[in-house]
Amino acid sequence: MADPASSNLGRMLTDEITPVVMVLRTPLVEEATRKNGLSFIELLNPFCAFNNIDVPVRTASDQPYRLQKFKLRLFYASDIAQPNIEVAKVRIKQVITRAGEKDFPEVSSNPLAIETVLGATQHKVLPSWFQVFNQELVHTVSFAEHEAFDHPVACLLAVSSKDEESISKFVDLFNTNQLPSLINDGAMDPKILKHFVVVHDNQDGMPDRATKVLTEMRNTFGANNCRLLCINSSRDGSVERQENPWASCKSDGSQFQQLGCFLSLDDVDELKNSMQDLSSKHIIPYMEQKIRVLNQQVSATRKGFRNQIKNLWWRKGKEDVPDNPNGPTYTFNSVEFQIRVLGDYAFMLRDYELALSNYRLLSTDYKLDKAWKHYAGVQEMMGLTYFMLDQSRKDAEYCMENAFSTYLKLGSSGHRNATRCGLWWVEILKARDQHKDAASVYFRISGEEPLHSAVMLEQASYCYLFSTPPLLRKYGFHLVLAGDLYKKCDQVKHAIRTYRGALSVFKGTTWNHIKDQVHFHIGKWYAFLGMSDVAIEHMLEILACGHQSKSTQELFLRDFFQVVQNTGKTFDVLKLQLPVINVNSVKVVFEDHRTYASETATSVKEGFWHSFEEDMIPLLSSMRSNWLESHGKNFTQKYKESNICVAGEVIRVHVELKNPLQIPISVSNVSLICEHSSGSDETNPDLNSSIDNDQLRKLAINGKIGAEASSFLSGEIDLRLGAGETVVAQLSVIANIEGTLEIVGVRWKLSGSVSGFCKFDSDILKKKFARGKRKSKKSSGNYLKFLVIKSLPKLEGFVHHLPETVYAGDMRRLSLELRNPSNTPLKNLKMKVSHPRFLNIGDQDVMEMEFPSCLEKKRSSAEVYVPVKTCKARTVFSFPEDMVICGDSTCLWPLYLRAAAPGNHSLYITIYYEVGDASSIMRYRVLRMHYNLEVLPSLDVSFQISSHPSRLQEFLGRMDVINRTSSESFQVHQLSSVGNEWEISLLQPMDTVFPADFLMAGQALSCFFKLKNCRKWVNAEDNPSSLVPSEKADIRLVCGNGEALFDTSRLPLVDFHHYERLHQGISDQDHQTTVDFILISQSQSDDKSGINIFSHHACDCSVGSSSPIWWLIEGPGTVTHNFAVDFCEIKLKMFIHNSSDVTASVHISTFDSAPTIDSLSTGASVSSANEAGWRDLSVLNDIKVTSDAVGNHSGKLLSPASVSPFIWSGSSSNRVTLEPLSSTEIALQICVFSPGTYDVSNYSLHWSLFGSGDEDDKETGLRLSSGTCEGHSYYLTVLQQG
Repeated sequence: MADPASSNLGRMLTDEITPVVMVLRTPLVEEATRKNGLSFIELLNPFCAFNNIDVPVRTASDQPYRLQKFKLRLFYASDIAQPNIEVAKVRIKQVITRAGEKDFPEVSSNPLAIETVLGATQHKVLPSWFQVFNQELVHTVSFAEHEAFDHPVACLLAVSSKDEESISKFVDLFNTNQLPSLINDGAMDPKILKHFVVVHDNQDGMPDRATKVLTEMRNTFGANNCRLLCINSSRDGSVERQENPWASCKSDGSQFQQLGCFLSLDDVDELKNSMQDLSSKHIIPYMEQKIRVLNQQVSATRKGFRNQIKNLWWRKGKEDVPDNPNGPTYTFNSVEFQIRVLGDYAFMLRDYELALSNYRLLSTDYKLDKAWKHYAGVQEMMGLTYFMLDQSRKDAEYCMENAFSTYLKLGSSGHRNATRCGLWWVEILKARDQHKDAASVYFRISGEEPLHSAVMLEQASYCYLFSTPPLLRKYGFHLVLAGDLYKKCDQVKHAIRTYRGALSVFKGTTWNHIKDQVHFHIGKWYAFLGMSDVAIEHMLEILACGHQSKSTQELFLRDFFQVVQNTGKTFDVLKLQLPVINVNSVKVVFEDHRTYASETATSVKEGFWHSFEEDMIPLLSSMRSNWLESHGKNFTQKYKESNICVAGEVIRVHVELKNPLQIPISVSNVSLICEHSSGSDETNPDLNSSIDNDQLRKLAINGKIGAEASSFLSGEIDLRLGAGETVVAQLSVIANIEGTLEIVGVRWKLSGSVSGFCKFDSDILKKKFARGKRKSKKSSGNYLKFLVIKSLPKLEGFVHHLPETVYAGDMRRLSLELRNPSNTPLKNLKMKVSHPRFLNIGDQDVMEMEFPSCLEKKRSSAEVYVPVKTCKARTVFSFPEDMVICGDSTCLWPLYLRAAAPGNHSLYITIYYEVGDASSIMRYRVLRMHYNLEVLPSLDVSFQISSHPSRLQEFLGRMDVINRTSSESFQVHQLSSVGNEWEISLLQPMDTVFPADFLMAGQALSCFFKLKNCRKWVNAEDNPSSLVPSEKADIRLVCGNGEALFDTSRLPLVDFHHYERLHQGISDQDHQTTVDFILISQSQSDDKSGINIFSHHACDCSVGSSSPIWWLIEGPGTVTHNFAVDFCEIKLKMFIHNSSDVTASVHISTFDSAPTIDSLSTGASVSSANEAGWRDLSVLNDIKVTSDAVGNHSGKLLSPASVSPFIWSGSSSNRVTLEPLSSTEIALQICVFSPGTYDVSNYSLHWSLFGSGDEDDKETGLRLSSGTCEGHSYYLTVLQQG
């Protein structure tokens, strides 16, 4: 620790524990000094403190030391008394009030940042008036009877030279009636040093009479104790001084320049010399002598082992005396009082060792006497002595703690002494950097007086600030507590000051609740003082208090609007917190060559639109990312790096506004803050530099800076935000003339009272334009700057009757409306849709036809059928070349919608068009359209097909339909095969299968039908192209014949089916082994005025095996023969069909014994020799329809006997060649030797497909594939005749 004397406590002790001089003067003396605006004591006080008096001092020891600093305290005799408590309170309150006026923070100043506070010295941070306040508290316990350092050491008697009988006046001044009551009561020693002064006013004439009086004084009182003091030597009162020594004497605002105005420089020097002589030649020697005399007396009576035993014996028995709060009374003649005087005199002359030894001696006596107040006073002085000696920290703290606790035990009579003890204790701890402990002492001495406690809590807060490490939370918390107590005592300015100090701690933290309370109360208190502007500034910080309770939010808003209302004006606030503006979410939607039909189209990523439009816009994929680049050198680099907008077209800005409160708020006049320049940004310096807050405020209030009001039009909207509601405000601005437009920010008005405006900071604003997140070469500062070009025509488009929610399969006709409000023509229109499976472009000639009746079959049975080929996909649809849209004309174009699959789907449409004006710098534009479609499940349709057991190229089919909706009913209308190559017929009438008209929700339907290839059989030598298509490709599934069938070969059904096949990855090549179905159903429309049709497509349903060769054996089923005469010959026919599109070679091999191929015996059991040719017929009753028309042949029961019951006769091997899609007939014959039932399947077909070559030389052809098929089961029963 540094030198204790240079510490704050050391300086305080030098001022407070110093010799007291009692002053007695006549009225004429006071009158003479009052000419200078000063009392007699005020005249002398500036010269009573000596920083370098350099006086040798020798107390009890023989070793002298030199005293450098010394001070005298002068008091009138009438003031030497214990202060009145009420008067002291008033004086302390005046100190605090004056400090509040002086230290009240400036309105324009912001609270210091906590980093700045931590980096500053304690002297700069601590309020200077704390020291004055603490001194006043110390003075409240002055002149106590149990302490001697406030007792007068000397008496200064002053008589004027004009006083009559001056010697008698001196005698009368020291009369008992003039002395303090403590002297008269015996608490103070009246035998003190006396010094006599005759005061002469030079304005009254020459000092002759004063010299005569001085001579009489010296003869009466002694030459060394008398002095002449001449004052008021200046006649005109115009003495000039560099520093006025009395400037600090008046704190009530008096003009200190007038203080001492009649005192010349010689007068001042005489005052200095007089007081220095009084100190060095009279008071200090007197105190030295007094210390030596008292020390000898104490040593003779109290020191030494014998005297200590004697003292203890004499005091024996006092321990049994009950405690008395006041304790025993010690007069100035008592030994205890003399020891106290010895210790205090030694302390005032800096002989701390001597003082400590006497305090120790006295402490024991007071404790034994139970004189607790005297004991606490001695303990207090011991603690201070230990500190000044810089010895034993523990002893010093123990003594201060002991003194403090003892004072408190005395009750109300000791509280003020405890406060003084606590203040000195605090300074001891602070000098040793024990700030945290000092804060706890401040808290203990805060007391019950609110104003007293407020100051102590504030001083404690600074102790937490200066702790190591700093305890910032406690620092801020105690400042808030102090502020609350200041407010209770009507010290509003102090309350504001402490709360502002707490803000430096809470700023930037998550302690939102206390931070809001601090701002709120500061605002209320500033409003109480009439400083509404500053009050509103603070209350603005608490508007977005979503973390507070609803009642607190209502309180904050109500008081805020009340303060604003009391001002009678509207406030403009930068970054008003209510509502919360999410700057990062700002999205700008503008149109250059890309235009949008709806808001949903702007939310689609630019990357999708770019790839989707590649094959529409010439050279777009290889050329550029923007239309300006297509003009090359015709445009400067400035144009390439700018956002482009068209004059007269809207720029939309989506700004997210959030109400963080639990109560609704009203927001009105929400609009964009914009700046427009008719020139380019290169010639306008305002657009190249960042707009500061003052410019933004001016722009928000006036609506323009250096621009005409007609240059742009900014729309305004009004909002009411519910509790916790977030709204995306769609703001707009339209640039009316060419030039440069910058969107600076947004402005609004809260509840019609406060105008807020927020700047769009380009450094943190993310680019979220409608053009997407494609990498841009534009600088980050140009996101909200636009180059406005001249007006251009713009195509408007809308799809009518497009529903938001439909059932799967729903097919309806829509109407695309195109309109051009401008007189400039638009030409070369092209259109593209993203999902042709859902959306199909029709022909304009069908617009006048009714839908769906236009899809019905209109031809009669006599008409010749002309096949319609599937329409191939049109990637980009081009409108007629002669089609021009201009002059507000409207064009309607048909579109077909089919809900192909359940789920949520996005449909995209792009229309490309060129501007007819050749002078326009923008040659083409595109219109982007986006719609969302929700498709709900409707009908699940599935098919199962198996081959006919007795017909070649005839199949049995089963259709299962399930209604998956929750409430919708459907009427199953028709089933059609696609391609007109198949005939369909029901196995049972529909009214038998399903008598109800509608398939209800959750209901299922199953029906069986027969499927047949509609081509006729031809011989191999005939042209296969002569096959004729069937006319029975559709079947009606509704009862009755009144409703017409729909033509599935017409548009758009044929196109939708084409895209359905493409979606399933099926090629368009026709194949004889698969078939496609379309099921058409109906339901009532939502408005009950018509019907909705639904088409359900099933593609690539298999109707054949993997083998390209189909065959069938025909012959008698039962034959009767007389085997007694001879064996039985039976003729059979085999029909063979080549279903492939290449030439096939078929080799038929028959055998009379059991086949040796492993696959023939799979799953079969071998019968006995007597059962050869027989087979269990139970399998015929278990035939099931499967999805594979021709499956693998099951095993046969063949006899292992060497003689077969039947044999093949005629040729055992036949080879034929079949052209593509041709059939042939081969004659076969068997010989049966005994009756029975036989499975004539012991043959095989070996086939090969050739890509080229002829029948005579197959080896020259290329064999594509080959295989072997085992014979089909054919059961023949032969009976014995009669």
